[in-house]
Amino acid sequence: MLNPAKPFHPKLLIVIALCCLANTAAAENKSITGKQPVSNSFLDLSIEELMKIEVTSASRHSQKLSEVPSAIFVITQDDIRRSGATSIPEALRMAPGVEVARIGTDKWAVSIRGFNGRFADKLQVMMDGRSVYNPLFAGVQWEQQDTLMEDIERIEVIRGPNAAVWGANAVNGVINIITKKAADTQGALFSGGGGSFEHGFTGARYGSKINEETPFRIYAKGFTRSHTKSLTGENINDQWHSARGGFRLDHHRGIDQFTVQGDIFYNSYGDRLDKSALSAPIIQIEAARAHDTGGNIRLRWDRTYSEKSAIMLQTYYDRVDYRALTGSVYRAESFDIDFQHRFPLFEKHDLTWGTNYRLYHNKEFDTELVTFSPRAQTNHMASAYIRDEITLLPDRLRLNLGSRFDHNDFTGMEIQPNARLMWTPDTQNSIWMAVSRAVRIPSRAENDIRLNTRTLDAIPGLSALLPFPVLAQLNGNSNFKAEKLIAYEMGYRHQFSPQASIDISAFYNDYSQLRDLSVGLPLFHASFPPHLILPVGLTNNASGQTHGVETSIEWKPNEKWRLQGNYSYLNMHIHSDSVLKQIDPTTGSADKVSPQHQVSVRSNYDLSEKSQFNLWLRYVSAVDFYRIPGYVTMDAKLVHRPLKNVELFVVGQNLLSQNHREFVADFLPSLPTTIPRGVYAGVEWRF
Repeated sequence: MLNPAKPFHPKLLIVIALCCLANTAAAENKSITGKQPVSNSFLDLSIEELMKIEVTSASRHSQKLSEVPSAIFVITQDDIRRSGATSIPEALRMAPGVEVARIGTDKWAVSIRGFNGRFADKLQVMMDGRSVYNPLFAGVQWEQQDTLMEDIERIEVIRGPNAAVWGANAVNGVINIITKKAADTQGALFSGGGGSFEHGFTGARYGSKINEETPFRIYAKGFTRSHTKSLTGENINDQWHSARGGFRLDHHRGIDQFTVQGDIFYNSYGDRLDKSALSAPIIQIEAARAHDTGGNIRLRWDRTYSEKSAIMLQTYYDRVDYRALTGSVYRAESFDIDFQHRFPLFEKHDLTWGTNYRLYHNKEFDTELVTFSPRAQTNHMASAYIRDEITLLPDRLRLNLGSRFDHNDFTGMEIQPNARLMWTPDTQNSIWMAVSRAVRIPSRAENDIRLNTRTLDAIPGLSALLPFPVLAQLNGNSNFKAEKLIAYEMGYRHQFSPQASIDISAFYNDYSQLRDLSVGLPLFHASFPPHLILPVGLTNNASGQTHGVETSIEWKPNEKWRLQGNYSYLNMHIHSDSVLKQIDPTTGSADKVSPQHQVSVRSNYDLSEKSQFNLWLRYVSAVDFYRIPGYVTMDAKLVHRPLKNVELFVVGQNLLSQNHREFVADFLPSLPTTIPRGVYAGVEWRF
């Protein structure tokens, strides 16, 4: 194991690579008999075969990737393994149009096509169809979303609205993390290692069968990750310790398939608050530790009558007990049941309809920073949806029409229609276009919260003009409305040859009723120390337009080498009359929070049957709101298999600089951090 106390230099990785190459070359000069070649799954496939991968998130049934009339990108298990990513947010950096920025050891900002933040609220995220969107704060708490990375089959990323299929909050995109079936994880697996930032990690999985129709697996994993540092070099105290375990059982009987799946987890992490923003009369705590525990269980039944006729019933229960860094505690429970029926109608129609019901209960324990009124609440959402895929010209022209009808406790009925046209003039080309409506419904926090955000006298130059400290207090609005989007999209896919392809998509988004901030009259508060309270309210007075282009290119120069590159361009225009728009990163200044340009280039190369060398270069342009300059970074992973079931690897992350900045927390004023360079090594053993 690497010594975390010693600094890492990128030249070390080059030396290790050369040593491994020399060892591999020597081994290849010998006669190797009885050894099976290493399976490289997706690298063994041509680009043409990759385009035929089946995806399900766009329409809730299997389709070839090349036939989906949406901006969709698939991150495969082979992509994850070769990247060296140790978390789901890190893996999401591979997809074009996705903004992933690390805030600290355990905190990320993840969004699609703008409006990024710690609680990015326009992105629907699922794990095996189970929504992990948090309706209390609106967004995804990525530190709670994890599994054994080796068990992920693929991650399907849809850029653009898909609310007609997945409902409210699927505004800017959908991410569905899909794990492998139990039958695909038979045998035992052990992995472990550690390094400078990844102090230590271990994972274990065992898969077997109760009988031929009933495979199962169980898994456990744990890790410890180091702390980040502030801009002045202070320890942020955000070391992350995590433990997780789970199981999956599948049962096949005739035309029926049953799945039972569950997970439990424990996280411990920390933070250091920015005292320049949180001075008296707010809390005086600077560093804090927190933890959360939780679990979920999912049951699913599928009955398949034919290739175009099937029934699905799924239900799940999810619970999290969360002790926040600011001392607040909340408990959240959700229950969901989903039914779907697909069948052909006449010769040209492929109909899918379904219903959904979701219950969400939470209870918040107040602190001097955050309070909710009422403390406990139960919310309900009921939905119905219908979708028709119409064949206008066989194998050439298809029209998708659909809509979802959601009823929620905050804004009542929301209708979200969608129309998509797909034209495939030949096997090498496809063109699609779409018009969609999507909404983001209010979170409970936007209705019921009182959040002491910051003291305005901490702003340089303002304290001399004020006789008392001024506390900005954000208050929820029970009349807060849903944010709305009308989206226009189009895309083009072209396959140059079995070894090369390109995927281009463009979009124009028109947002209305966006969340904005209003300021009320200051109130005097006589408690010690005397201070003024500046009430800040929530309105729906903002609007905005965004447009952009995303492209992805795949090329296999030869059977041992695969190159993948993507580029994303985003331009945002936000319209707000709020006097606070210059200090509002979530809406008023959202156009200064998302990078305008992103570039990713990955090179996966098989040095031999036993060794691989993978490089990943990324560029992210400046985040002007937080005064973060653009940066270029590179990851590298070297893999060697001395035996067919043993894999040794060394990974370098953020190799081009000792540290760099990526993002800053928006609502809770955590100290800004730098993301360090890191290296880790490990072993994976399958038997």
